[in-house]
Amino acid sequence: MRHQRGTSYIAILIAIIGFAFLAKIVIAVWGPYLDNKMINGLIEEQLKSGPANISPSKFVQEMDKRFSMNSIRDVSFKDIAQVSNEKGLEVKTDYEIRKPFLLNIDIVLKFEKSFDQSSVQAK
Repeated sequence: MRHQRGTSYIAILIAIIGFAFLAKIVIAVWGPYLDNKMINGLIEEQLKSGPANISPSKFVQEMDKRFSMNSIRDVSFKDIAQVSNEKGLEVKTDYEIRKPFLLNIDIVLKFEKSFDQSSVQAK
């Protein structure tokens, strides 16, 4: 019984520091992932409800309105997406977000996805 002891103060301190580190990562990454999920949903919604022969510039205007209504202010649609209307409306998002993390360490989040109006409307 003499050698049996509980957790030391150093082990508790290391566990608290580890938990705080993980919490900081989750807080830094959570917002951009939620925004990306919302952006993808808005694009799919616009592709479903929009006319098939909409011009790319009109699509970009509609998406800017939707970004404004949904409080997505960190990115603009023109900067993150390319819209083409060759074989039907196609939207490709490709962007990255840098978040400061710790001292001079940044977290880089890269998001890529492509949407096709005919496949989105078929769902």
